[in-house]
Amino acid sequence: MFNADVDRESGSQRLFRRLKALLVLAVLSGIGFGPTLARNAPPQYEHRTVHDPDGTGKFYMGREIAQVMGHEGADWLDRPEREKEEQPTRMLDALNLKPGMVVADIGAGSGYMTFRLAERVAPTGKVYAEDIQPELLPLIRKRMQDHGIKNVVTVLGTTTDPKLPAKSVDLMLMVDVYHEFDHPCEMISAMVRALRPGGRVAFVEYRLEDPSVPIKLVHKMTVKQVRREMSVQPLDYVGTVETLPRQHIIIFRKPIR
Repeated sequence: MFNADVDRESGSQRLFRRLKALLVLAVLSGIGFGPTLARNAPPQYEHRTVHDPDGTGKFYMGREIAQVMGHEGADWLDRPEREKEEQPTRMLDALNLKPGMVVADIGAGSGYMTFRLAERVAPTGKVYAEDIQPELLPLIRKRMQDHGIKNVVTVLGTTTDPKLPAKSVDLMLMVDVYHEFDHPCEMISAMVRALRPGGRVAFVEYRLEDPSVPIKLVHKMTVKQVRREMSVQPLDYVGTVETLPRQHIIIFRKPIR
């Protein structure tokens, strides 16, 4: 005998099973919801014709990417007053560097930070001095030769990849560099691949929250913005050190899984 109630119930059950199967497939395909979506679907870049004259007109998560300081400005990186203005010694103290560590100086420039890092991780540690401007790396190699420094390796990276060995680095340091990355999402993703599990990423950026910091606006960043941009990366926020006169030290860690 035909039973309409039983037929309707079995149809509902079939529909439920189909919806459940589709949901499982979506999750397995990385189409999930909430945090999964944030990690797997970073926002696209935006280009605007009206923008800061010191910027590129390219925006990422609402922030305009700054123009890159060219190799012609290398002397500014080595200015004598930098120690007083930025206190890099205090910054390095905050990073808890130890002998034997492998550190990457991303956007190494003239090597101002590179050789300070090399001293702290010596004798068994190593520093990768990475930059995308080939004109800068010979400056670093000459200083290595002049001072007999053996634990620095120069690396020519690209705008999307620092070209470092996978899972090889304990600390990635970016000093006043990240805000100039042309492809910040892709570059950080490649940096994370080069980090060992538990390795750290440190952003040293001029405080946009402080109008008294005498730096152009697009060359400053807020902690909130850095954290927002890192929310799409497989990194955990560790904390922000605010002991420097003009800059944040914003630290993230690659999870151990």
